[in-house]
Order: sequence, then structure tokens, then C-alpha cells
Amino acid sequence: MKFEMKKELGIFVLLLVVCAVVSVLNPKFLSAVNLQNTSNQIGMYGIFAMGLGFVIITGGIDLSVGSAMALLGVLLSIASNDRGLPLWVSIGLVLVVGALLGSLHGLLITRAHLQPFIVTLCGLLFYRGMARFISSDETKGFSNTPGFEQMSTLVTSKPLGVPFAIWLMLIIAAIMWVVLHRSVYGRHLFAVGRSEEAARYSGVDTRRVITIAYVICSVLTAVAAVLFVFYTPSISPANHAASYELYGIAAAVLGGCSLRGGEGSIIGILIGAALLRVLQNLLILLGITSSLEFAIIGTVFLLGVLADQLLKNRAAKRPKAITA
Repeated sequence: MKFEMKKELGIFVLLLVVCAVVSVLNPKFLSAVNLQNTSNQIGMYGIFAMGLGFVIITGGIDLSVGSAMALLGVLLSIASNDRGLPLWVSIGLVLVVGALLGSLHGLLITRAHLQPFIVTLCGLLFYRGMARFISSDETKGFSNTPGFEQMSTLVTSKPLGVPFAIWLMLIIAAIMWVVLHRSVYGRHLFAVGRSEEAARYSGVDTRRVITIAYVICSVLTAVAAVLFVFYTPSISPANHAASYELYGIAAAVLGGCSLRGGEGSIIGILIGAALLRVLQNLLILLGITSSLEFAIIGTVFLLGVLADQLLKNRAAKRPKAITA
């Protein structure tokens, strides 16, 4: 627990340093408009990053998040705009489909004993392909959807000056914090991540624990997909949410989730998501070409993982105090 707190504190200090550097290099960073836009992005990215964190804690991975968002966005448009279903019904349908996708991933991994990498890589390809097929590879919108303007106004609103996405992220984070750090399921999740075999011998239903983690990931992905739809009310199935899974994985790992499993925290994941969005904002404010975005973020990701590994090695070598 102390080590987790040190990691969270370290990444938070890094976030503060980056914010200070950005504000010095370009004072526009502290403008109200920029802070609200950046906060809105942090809220949406933070939601699905938490879901990826749950999966990573099990020792798994989900590479299909971006493609799932594209498919779910297209389904939302078709259901509400083309088929005329009430918007709230369409949103509920998208959430149910998200849960079903997570269940499918979990069952293939726990029952068919397939590797999470393979299952979700296939999902990445299949969901993107289905999004393009059912939309005829055309951009989908919501021009004829009753209630869309009102919902879009809500999602883009700023209660008390704080973007709606941040409020929603904080509510979900509070729930996920309780689930992860104060529930039996959370203890089982960490146990499975540290050693699935040992957890199974201890009486933990490891297949159920892992499947629920993938369901949580996919449901939070669906929530984020709905937010992105209302924030950018058009969906290009070939490009929508492309590579978002990489941002989510990077945020979770930077926030303290180990790709080996068994480690992670909600607070750390949110700080990691904030750090990534601030870095992207830095690139925009400094006029750095977007082609360097992945290179710079990849470098920061590598440095963060390397620093985490060095701290672990130092902690392992430190002699433990002998107690009587």
C-alpha cells in the first residue's frame, strides 16, 4: 500500500511539473477555455482508462477499446437516427451491447483459454470492420434524432464551471474505488493478478473475477463512447477513436498498473490519464506537428515504466527490518 501511494505521489508530482512547464512555455494553457477543454478530455479518457486498469490488474489486456467505441457509436446513430428509437433507449442498448462484448471477451479467455492479446486483437479488427460494414463506410450523424441537442447540451455543460465529463468521471471513479479497494471482489481481482493459480487454489472463482473485469472495461468503454458521440456529433467508422486503447493502456500503466498484473489504483489511473492529456495539449500549444504525438507520448510512457521498474528493483534490494 505504501509503495502504491509513493507511485501515485510521484506521478502526481510529475503532472504538476508538466503543468508548470506548459504554463511557462505558453500562458494560454491557463486560459479558462483551454482548461475546460483539457478537463473535458481528461474526463472522457479517464472513464475508459479505469476499465482498462481493471483488466490490466488481472494480468490481461484489451486492445479493442477504440474499435468498440467506433462500433458502439455507429450503433447509437443507427438506432436513434435511422431506426427512430428514443435516444435513451438507444443509449441503454449501447450499454447492453458493451456489456455483451465484455462478456464475450471474458468467456473466450476463461472458458476457451485463449490469450487476452489474441482475443482483443481480433476484437480490434472485427469491431472496426463491422462498424464500417453496417454504416457502408459512411460518416454517421444525428441530424434527425429527437432529443440529441438537449443531450449534447447536457454532456457539454459545465456545472459549477467544471465540465460534465469530469463530474461523471469522479462519480464513476468513486464507485470503482470502492469496488477495487474496499470490496471482496477487489481483493480477489488483485489476487488473480498476482497469481491466478494460487487464487484458484484459495477458493477464488478466477473465471468469474476475470470475466467481470472485462465486462466492467467494456461497459465503461460504452459510457465513454456515448460521451464522445455527444461531444463530436459525427462518427467516421474508419477513424473514430483510433488508437484510443493505447492512450487508455498508457494512462493505466503510468498510473501504477503493472502489465504483469496484481497492481494498480483508481487514483493513479486518473492521474495518468490527466498527464497524457496535458502532454497532448502541450504539443498543440507549442505547435508541434501531430506526426510526433505518438513518438513523444511513447517516450514518456517508456520513461515512466522504466522509472517504475527501477523503483521496484531498489525496493526489492533494500534490506527488510528484522522484528522480534
